[in-house]
Amino acid sequence: MSKAPITHADGKTRCPWPGEDPFYVAYHDTEWGVPDYDDRALFEKLILDGFQAGLSWITILRKRDNFRKAFDDFQPEKIVRYSEKKVHALMNDAGIVRNRAKIEGAILSAKGYLKIMEDGPGFSKFLWDFVDGQPIVNNFKTHANVPASTPLSIKISKELQARNFKFVGPTIVYAFMQATGMVNDHLTSCYCHALCSKKKKPLRLKAT
Repeated sequence: MSKAPITHADGKTRCPWPGEDPFYVAYHDTEWGVPDYDDRALFEKLILDGFQAGLSWITILRKRDNFRKAFDDFQPEKIVRYSEKKVHALMNDAGIVRNRAKIEGAILSAKGYLKIMEDGPGFSKFLWDFVDGQPIVNNFKTHANVPASTPLSIKISKELQARNFKFVGPTIVYAFMQATGMVNDHLTSCYCHALCSKKKKPLRLKAT
């Protein structure tokens, strides 16, 4: 994959990683790097990033609707009650990634999520407090400059693991931070860099 920005037929310069795939380009343009402050949506993205481990993100993205159907729209209060029968059904669902450790990890992560929701102001604030509520705006010129993990992603990873979240290593956490806009890693020449930099947090973070 090219490490340099790509100028597309529409005249817009973008990060190189989505290539020319219209589906992937749409995700890059509308979701990746856009600050997300919704508790449940953040949980969903963290779990999906965990399922990505060892795979490409586009593979997970193309299965996302199947995952949502299989995992009850990623409602933690439902996932936490999954029985062995449900796990067996998920292991037979060809529409998702059939990995028992990751499926069981999602159940444990749901327990961790609910504990955070019970103990404090919410999952969103728990995560965004690591960056003082606002995205870290990086200014990378090529994809080769973008790190796989950072000291902050290591710190967040340790905090999540301490709360029994699974598949939340530093690299997964950094990919999650990029996807949810906690860091803006669009290349400086990508037209989305400026757009995401202008995104502001809501007046208050809602614990839902």
